[in-house]
Amino acid sequence: MMILYKPNIHYLTEHATDPDKRRYAVEAEAPRHYIDLDFYGERSVDSLPRNWSTAVEKFTLDSLNRHGIVPWHIQLMLIRLTEAFKQKNYSLIMKNSAEIGHYIADAHVPLHTTSNYNGQKTNQTGIHGFWESRVPELLAENEFNFFIGKASFIKDPTSYISKVIKESNQAIDSVLYFEKVLTEEITEPFKFSFENRNGKIIKQYSSNFTKSYNLKLNGMIERRMRQSIFSIASFWYTAWVNAGQPDLQQLTNQQFNQQELLDFEVLNETWRKANSIIGREE
Repeated sequence: MMILYKPNIHYLTEHATDPDKRRYAVEAEAPRHYIDLDFYGERSVDSLPRNWSTAVEKFTLDSLNRHGIVPWHIQLMLIRLTEAFKQKNYSLIMKNSAEIGHYIADAHVPLHTTSNYNGQKTNQTGIHGFWESRVPELLAENEFNFFIGKASFIKDPTSYISKVIKESNQAIDSVLYFEKVLTEEITEPFKFSFENRNGKIIKQYSSNFTKSYNLKLNGMIERRMRQSIFSIASFWYTAWVNAGQPDLQQLTNQQFNQQELLDFEVLNETWRKANSIIGREE
């Protein structure tokens, strides 16, 4: 698989964000990124229907879309990627590989498993981007270790992703608690600072607050990111194995056609011009 994925690492990196860009254009996109487990009360993700049709029958489509469908959408994306491998379709393999990676990564984020997704219910608004973006952007390059070894074949992908979501959900208390504790220790003037981000001076969580939060979490964010990398690679590998382990050598010189490149640009242009996300914001 390396002969196909490594030469296309730039595409996979750049287009892993396509699902987020579609949130500015497609109403159905937002629910694919999360699930509000607290909506289901004491029932854990283990008790939710594994089959999409059964879930719709039990909870209704409107209710599922309101509270998120990420575990079921990952199942669908795995089917699509497996079929792309069977067809030896370069474009669909790349597209579905990048996009299933995004949804799997979202499932590893604690705040993607709760209706209090941005701390708006606990007076901690902004914590979503703090956990998911600010900490990694400040620390990942020099302090996080992303070497995770070989991917593994996943015998039961549905149970696997359910376990991932459960682990994410179990971490929510710590995510919220330590931010609140740290806010009491580091008062408002020192919690935020004006710093450079992507060439612009903006107000954001200060470097000191960010590093202190990461220490209180005892490396949680790095662990979740490492696990997500392993999970993504393993889902790619599983799709390839389930497709019959097709020879990918013949795909190494293929490229996207002009219509596909145009579709990418249309998505980018729509995203750049959009004023706001359609549906839940983070």
